[in-house]
Amino acid sequence: MDEVKAYYETFPEESRLTSGSSQLEFERTKDILARVLPAPPARIVDVGGAAGGYSLWLAAQGYEVHLVDASSRLVEEARARSARTAAPIASLSVADARRLPQEDGSAAVVLVMGPLYHLTDAADRVAALREALRVLSSGGTVVVAAVSRYASALDGLKRRLSLDPRFVRIRDRDLVDGQHRNPTEKADYFTTAYFHHPDELRTELETAGFQDVKVVGVEGPGWLLQDFDERWRDDALRRDLIDVARILESQPAIVGASAHFLALGRRP
Repeated sequence: MDEVKAYYETFPEESRLTSGSSQLEFERTKDILARVLPAPPARIVDVGGAAGGYSLWLAAQGYEVHLVDASSRLVEEARARSARTAAPIASLSVADARRLPQEDGSAAVVLVMGPLYHLTDAADRVAALREALRVLSSGGTVVVAAVSRYASALDGLKRRLSLDPRFVRIRDRDLVDGQHRNPTEKADYFTTAYFHHPDELRTELETAGFQDVKVVGVEGPGWLLQDFDERWRDDALRRDLIDVARILESQPAIVGASAHFLALGRRP
């Protein structure tokens, strides 16, 4: 985790969702959340909330949002952004997803929007999910983000990264066991992480005690387009990217083409 925290000390995570194909990730995640969240002013805990991208969006809609992240730098950035808004985040905490500061049964919704990326051991991932279960009220909703097992292979095709043999070694290990390691100096090869198969993500939520678990693809294949930025600037083509991702989100044959998954579950 020290390596992961060091990565986020320098990587501009606070601006990631506002550029390139990450814009599709952001819009599609909000699209999915809008369909599954209860009406405001429900209490939401945003675990792995980083600089507050989703927390501030939810707070603006009237939700009571509590942000938790392991990076003190990103929490302070979220605090500064929250102070400049008319609808601030209710609380901000630096904490581990496996040991949340919130009380038992205190939230209608828990978002786990990043911690599972960096918990490379299955027992730790299930521990984080059980913490989310603990904090949820009866019948509450969990939304869990994961990186696709195939993200490196697809991104490598898109950006011609296989010309670097170091990337090929990273990619090939990802495909074998999901354990992503980056021994290079290139920050865009990411940091220590775990990349999920969609069925595995479903199983982890069920093991943690969640019911009615469903895994959906976030971006669909649109994030791979070479002319993504041009399409995103065009209103009709941007809408097409979002619509196609929504249409394909639950198709088993295409879910893995997304760079990210969301798992939706319910506390019994």
